[in-house]
Amino acid sequence: MYIFSAQHNPATHAQASASATLSPVTYFFLGTMHWIYLIIAILLEVSGTTCMKISDGFTKLAPTLFIFIFYGLSFTFLSLALKVLPIALTYAIWSGIGTAAITVIGVIWFGEGINAIKLVSLLLIIIGVAGLHFSQEIH
Repeated sequence: MYIFSAQHNPATHAQASASATLSPVTYFFLGTMHWIYLIIAILLEVSGTTCMKISDGFTKLAPTLFIFIFYGLSFTFLSLALKVLPIALTYAIWSGIGTAAITVIGVIWFGEGINAIKLVSLLLIIIGVAGLHFSQEIH
């Protein structure tokens, strides 16, 4: 599994050398913070997209403002994740999980229809993201 590449991120050299003196909890968070940033970026992107639907074509002020707030924060956390994670994998996860989450929200919250083609398409997105993940070189 691809964790991080010291080749692409010089800061990981310091993390690796400091790992002998850090507590296990601290070292765990050094290795996983970029994944936490990605999860936060996905949640914020889904929130922004949901607000886009609620804004009714930018006619409602509060949801319209939240679109820009959520997307701005989402891109901020996405860029923090990209400091360590590879761009193809990160973007595939961000967009794929975001698409799947918005589809579920659309069906449950907004009463949008679901059919076999939509389910198969979501499955193909998940397979594609998994394929990108497993195709990464191990460093």
